[in-house]
Amino acid sequence: MSLYRTELRRLAKRRFTRYMTLLGLVVLAAVVVGVFFTNQKIDAGQLARAERQADQQYQEQVRWSERERAECEKAKTAGTPSDGRYPDDCSVITPPPREEIKAEWFLPSTFNFRKTFDETLIPFAAILALVGFVIGASFVGAEWSTGGMMNLLLWRPKRLTVLLTKLAALLTGILAVTLPAAVLWFAGFWAVATFRGSTEKVTSGVMQSAILTGVRGVALVLVLTTIGFALASLGRHTAMALGGVVALMVVGQFGLGILLSMANVKFAEAWLLPTYALAWMTKTVTLQNWNSCNATFYGECKPETMDITWQQSSVMFSVGLVVILGAALWAMRRRDIS
Repeated sequence: MSLYRTELRRLAKRRFTRYMTLLGLVVLAAVVVGVFFTNQKIDAGQLARAERQADQQYQEQVRWSERERAECEKAKTAGTPSDGRYPDDCSVITPPPREEIKAEWFLPSTFNFRKTFDETLIPFAAILALVGFVIGASFVGAEWSTGGMMNLLLWRPKRLTVLLTKLAALLTGILAVTLPAAVLWFAGFWAVATFRGSTEKVTSGVMQSAILTGVRGVALVLVLTTIGFALASLGRHTAMALGGVVALMVVGQFGLGILLSMANVKFAEAWLLPTYALAWMTKTVTLQNWNSCNATFYGECKPETMDITWQQSSVMFSVGLVVILGAALWAMRRRDIS
């Protein structure tokens, strides 16, 4: 009997795998339904009403500016100290340009597929990556804690072959769930945009960008699934993976973030893993250092910036994956099975 098919069947028959997968899919469905009911399609009447509200807001700004300018001139004439309330030149108190008050501010929430769909792939990847991590850790961790791994090695004594076959079956199962879920996610948000938003200006380039972002999301799911599997195998218990992640996030990430913030480290977010996961999905994350001011030709102060790219994230994730999986394989090869 094929070891690979046996592991696939074992993975599919585990109740924890089924329940965890179902929970992840239910959460994804809830997100789509929630977005559907919190958005609405914009018609001509709503646009006209929003334009009127923008005009009213502009008129209020005009009246406020005229009133403040009059008070400023009155205070200057009387010689009353303004305590910094008014500028030296009262004529600079003017309303904002009409075009800066946008009608979109007064419109209800609507789902624009071209502008928003890529952002929805971030929670999609995060939820399925969490599901994959927990399933991967449990799949091999349960084998170690119940003694199933020792019994299996009596039948197939090649240790690395057994472990890698388990991993291959696990990734196949996760991929079999993730790909249809991605298709349904796309279809669900296309329906949301059709009935509760807009699908205008969705070109082939927009679709290609969405597909590439989705591919990166699937890759992130597979990487985190593999890391969960490797950590549980390394510690020979599911708790090793789950406890390690809790320690990493609570102590390593939150604690490190607080420490770096207290030390006023420049671009502290560059030391945190979520920044690289976000950069992997969005292609670029721009960090800003507001303690540094770069004056422009017009006297504007702009913060110093630093870009974290998806290429940098791919290097970090690749190194982490190789180190953790390599350690699990080394431990499987060198340590006693007992």
